[in-house]
Amino acid sequence: MPTRSFEPRFMKLGVLTAALQELTPREVRDADPDRAVEEWFSFARELGADEIQLSAALHPSEADVPAEALLDPVANTLDLREPLDRSRADRIRAAMDATGVGLADLAYFDNMLHADPATREKKRDFMLRVFDAAVLLEVPAVCGFVGKSATLSVDENLDFFEQCFVPLLAEAKARGLSYRVEQCPMPGWTDDDSFHNNIAYTPGAWIALHRVCERHGVGEVFRIHYDPSHAVLMGQDTRAIFQYLRDEGYAFLIEGFHVKGQVVDAKGVAAWGYGGQTMQRGSGPADAWKKQTVICEHELPGTARHDPLAYLQNRSVDWLDHQLAARELLELDVEKTSLVVEHEYGPARVQDRERLLPILAGSMAFTRKIDEAAACMYALQQEVLPAQEIPVQGVGREPYRS
Repeated sequence: MPTRSFEPRFMKLGVLTAALQELTPREVRDADPDRAVEEWFSFARELGADEIQLSAALHPSEADVPAEALLDPVANTLDLREPLDRSRADRIRAAMDATGVGLADLAYFDNMLHADPATREKKRDFMLRVFDAAVLLEVPAVCGFVGKSATLSVDENLDFFEQCFVPLLAEAKARGLSYRVEQCPMPGWTDDDSFHNNIAYTPGAWIALHRVCERHGVGEVFRIHYDPSHAVLMGQDTRAIFQYLRDEGYAFLIEGFHVKGQVVDAKGVAAWGYGGQTMQRGSGPADAWKKQTVICEHELPGTARHDPLAYLQNRSVDWLDHQLAARELLELDVEKTSLVVEHEYGPARVQDRERLLPILAGSMAFTRKIDEAAACMYALQQEVLPAQEIPVQGVGREPYRS
């Protein structure tokens, strides 16, 4: 009887630097922009990370979105008020070498289809700076949103994507980069009743957008950085999403993962449904997020209690099955795939290094162990046992069933 050796393959564990936005005090980093990156590499080593996802954003003095509207925190850890040059890149790479911590990709999360032409052009110019920085830092990708024009319908935005976003992908292709889209619907970007303000919010939309990209020769650039918290927000589950992509021939689309959960408040859903609170929210930018926060709260992985019933109802992330399904259903080079921990659990978003360190380190350790467990299960169930024609017991979670 032939045998196959037991060879589990693990993903790379990373952390988004927006987890601690002010690791380096503002007065220090504004005067010495690359100090923040150096200190984040050192902090990531203490956290036990293999790599970081380096957050870039418009400087607070230049941003069009007020801080109180940022339920999904961003950070300009990589300060690009001035373009990155070779000397700055060498300094950052020296910090990578000194700490042994790598770079997953560069991240700039903004609305690239903003309705206002001047604002949209400003964001596009900044994204091009991010692209150029990625080339100098020798990373393979940039992660961000697509966005949506608030003045257009969703179908009109599909045409707008072809007009405005495809040329941006062409710029990425010219630099040898892929563009990894996170699928958050961004309900808090507007204080009107719109819930989906990032048109790349779900697999059906990813496929529609990818087909546009294929027509223009940039299909290989458009990829997804999947975040299960947003699937839970919309009542979906990871295994079904991955199965759908496989069934449709698009299992190649997902190229990386954000590790962030979502804990649904059943009472909030009873009050408002999955569309969230749509009336009497107030009119400020922070009030816009009530569309989301009234029905759920972000989870820092490992901090929410295990709830099997919530898993079955798609009201929380089943992390073990998430990692199993990724291996079983997607087309991944597992050992080159990044698991990037985000931290958006409000009560634990302390912006104090010493207080945050054990919280974030514990969450990352949990994430690593979950991935290791899933890798071991996959190797046993999909490789070792089949090689000896030994059946696998049980059924496990199945797609399209709750």
